[in-house]
Amino acid sequence: MIESGIGRRAAGMTMGADGGFPAQQQTLPGSTVAMTPVPDHGEDTWVGSGRLEGLRALITGGDSGIGRAVAIAYAREGADVAISFLPEEREDAETTAGWIRDAGRTAVLCPGDITERSTCDEVVEAAVDGLGGLDVLVNNAGVQMARDGGLEAMSDERIERVLRTNLHALFWLTRAALPHLGRGASIINVSSIQAYEPSTSLLDYASTKAAINNFTVNLAAELGPRGIRVNAVAPGPIWTPLQPATQEEEKIEAFGADTPLGRAGQPGELAGAFVFLAAPEEASYVSATVVGVTGGKPVF
Repeated sequence: MIESGIGRRAAGMTMGADGGFPAQQQTLPGSTVAMTPVPDHGEDTWVGSGRLEGLRALITGGDSGIGRAVAIAYAREGADVAISFLPEEREDAETTAGWIRDAGRTAVLCPGDITERSTCDEVVEAAVDGLGGLDVLVNNAGVQMARDGGLEAMSDERIERVLRTNLHALFWLTRAALPHLGRGASIINVSSIQAYEPSTSLLDYASTKAAINNFTVNLAAELGPRGIRVNAVAPGPIWTPLQPATQEEEKIEAFGADTPLGRAGQPGELAGAFVFLAAPEEASYVSATVVGVTGGKPVF
């Protein structure tokens, strides 16, 4: 059997005794360069073919993880890309912007905390100004708090942060973007395997991801007559800074081992789903769909 380059590297990067990664911890929001191993975002493998030529995309949480992988792939497919990120994640964001510019495309940096409604408006405005318009919105930013136990241990602050980051910002950003999206544009939300197989320690996070599925289907029905497609991608366990920043060390050592493929995925392994859903010709009749990239876990 012949695996892709990223597939071979992804399998080789699961280094823990139980199929996961070396024990490690960070604090939120996490840093890419501090991870062992550093995730594979497709830097050395994604080869573009003009599938998104001339499009303008805003990717929230685009500094690292899945967002970085999508930004690299979009740029190499011919799109100009704006990324939003927390101000403290600027180092990661600058690295992502460098990959976008290396592909010969425009990179726009939109720092700010999207748990504030006014920031969501400002991020969209900065992206539109910097790109000259908007064709694709990728609602990727999200947060989870897996170390703090079940419902009785959840503080008001934790619940508020998860809901405002994962759900409130989704509404605010999409609402702000809609006046700039014309026929043929697309919105891509990020769901999760947690919407289908929720972990007890992630009650709040899993609830927001199930809500995102509903948001996707409902908004697709609303915007279909305007020629705007709305879809979602549901990742399984993916090796991003969010994991060492929110998981216990013993869970990192077995992270992803419970999937049918026996390992966690790398961010670059999701990029193809996002490119397909954004492509105006390939996915012209695809809307209200959730694409699972889960290592074999079912999304139905």
